[in-house]
Amino acid sequence: MVLNILIASSVINTTFGVITTSLWVIPFLLAAISFYRYDRVDPESRPFDRRVILPEYDFIVIGAGSAGAVVANRLTEVPDWKVLLLEAGPDENEISDTPSLAAYLQLSKLDWRYKTRSSNTSCLGMVNNRCNWPRGKVLGGSSVLNYMLYVRGNKNDYNYWESLGNPGWNYENVLHYFKKSEDNRNPYLAQTSRYHRTGGYLTVQESPWHSPLVAAFVEAGTEIGYPNRDINGADQKGFMIAQGTIRRGSRCSTAKAFLRPIRLRKNFHLSMNSHVTKILIDPNTKRTYGVEFVKNGKRYQINAKKEVILSAGAINTPQILMLSGIGPAEHLEEKGIDLLHDLPVGDNLQDHVGMAGLTFLVDKPVTLIPTRMNAGALVMHYVVNERGPMTSLGGVEGLAFVNTPLANKSANWPDIQFHMAPASINSDGGDQVKKILGLKESLYREVYHPIAKEDAWTIIPLLLRPRSRGWVRLYSRNPFQAPIMEPNYFKDPHDIKTLVEGAKIAKRVADAKVFKQFGSRIYRKPLPNCKHLKFWSDEYIECHIRTISMTIYHPVGTAKMGPAWDKEAVVDPRLRVYGVSGLRVIDASIMPTISSGNTNAPVIMIGEKGADLVKEDWLGDEFVLNPLTDHY
Repeated sequence: MVLNILIASSVINTTFGVITTSLWVIPFLLAAISFYRYDRVDPESRPFDRRVILPEYDFIVIGAGSAGAVVANRLTEVPDWKVLLLEAGPDENEISDTPSLAAYLQLSKLDWRYKTRSSNTSCLGMVNNRCNWPRGKVLGGSSVLNYMLYVRGNKNDYNYWESLGNPGWNYENVLHYFKKSEDNRNPYLAQTSRYHRTGGYLTVQESPWHSPLVAAFVEAGTEIGYPNRDINGADQKGFMIAQGTIRRGSRCSTAKAFLRPIRLRKNFHLSMNSHVTKILIDPNTKRTYGVEFVKNGKRYQINAKKEVILSAGAINTPQILMLSGIGPAEHLEEKGIDLLHDLPVGDNLQDHVGMAGLTFLVDKPVTLIPTRMNAGALVMHYVVNERGPMTSLGGVEGLAFVNTPLANKSANWPDIQFHMAPASINSDGGDQVKKILGLKESLYREVYHPIAKEDAWTIIPLLLRPRSRGWVRLYSRNPFQAPIMEPNYFKDPHDIKTLVEGAKIAKRVADAKVFKQFGSRIYRKPLPNCKHLKFWSDEYIECHIRTISMTIYHPVGTAKMGPAWDKEAVVDPRLRVYGVSGLRVIDASIMPTISSGNTNAPVIMIGEKGADLVKEDWLGDEFVLNPLTDHY
């Protein structure tokens, strides 16, 4: 037991940098000890960090996140292929297993801790007017930091991708790949719907614990005309209790789902804490032949016989491409990097931006307030029964997709998503939520501190399909320097207008009769920089949105997929980088337009389909899928 405590203390200290004196250290410690025990009895133990790296592999996959873990799994199904998977961060730890502690992983050593450029039109309530952009620097990538919500997007998203000149990316095609991964453990879906299946690597289910507020949220949806439905099924428009990537009450990251089961495959090698600095490309033939990376202070150059596959995400993938000489010619020249191929790498950046801080107070103790909970009982219920509030999906319980007056209603393509949580910015008394949002202390003290730890809940309206486009660029040619990220939130005025309308619908939901039993009402304390505007007028709502502009951590699109005639395209519909052979991108970067909803499930789908494209290209007629298992 003493050894377990020391290990648990080390995990917490390594992750968060310091062990605080708050009461929540106790559940953190107990949870870590308990999960250390879980790890030892788990039949799928952790993968091995390869100490001896071969000089050459058939495939090198860069990034072990939501896509890269899938790609490595599927490529190693071919026993003759040797695959090296490179990850810049370490393995997951016991804290990351606990769904309710998702926020505590952000800004930790498992996070790249990126920030957007300072803005005068958004993120105005954040320190230096910069939004935090958490990105996973860990085995499993952002699937370790996210709130685990399983949302596939709208069928029109994928039909639109195909209409842009990307054959094979229509909805019916990608539905196969969503289902290929899925092990849905909610019988009412898995056994009755053609849109779901069981038996895949990725476990999907509802949290076993819900507050009374989420049932009211779904009923409120019906009051205003929206059905309770499976938003991943035939029709997206409606309200639903959220499903997430959890298993036995614990987070099911892509590392747990896809890498642990293959840890003993002889053709699979994994190297963690391996920071890729450059892709090796012959400047004469434009043939990719390997990767350069740094691990434990040592520089490696490893060759790839067949392909290098970039799965580093929408920020790091364009960074690595530009460091390797693939990108906008003028920008690379400015940074002193030799140009290999001029492509619009880093353009087309899109993200889901939402309105945070919309707070509703209630009179009954039905919300998540940490200090009110019996820490010991809470943890033991979680450890022994795999239930209770610690299984909550980062606090998010309800999801909804609605039409604003600006939406094309005939297309069945909602333009706003709601995230409903039985807590708000004030619920933890300023301990963590204001930090991960990056809120200015003056704003928090004036608006949210007066209701610290009072019962409150929130709806976060989310803009589904922004028209604004941003970009990623190198800060310098130093591969260890974070790139520059400019999301250009609200550059197109249609975006802010849509989100204002979405906020008004959110208030209609909160004003529904079903919430009257809790004494629910909107918190009317105005934001400091919006005081001059009438509360809840369109102008006030816009000011609020521009002040607490919450990223939902879904950057995509920076290596756009498109046909050869598309001047914005970086990769072709088979995800091969234009102008360079032996190099492919398989991650969120390839999305031509952002999917309508949380992006983790679509990125896993991209990993599944991308791996099949690789197999088709290299195996030809030998590539045959078993219709029962979908395995090679």
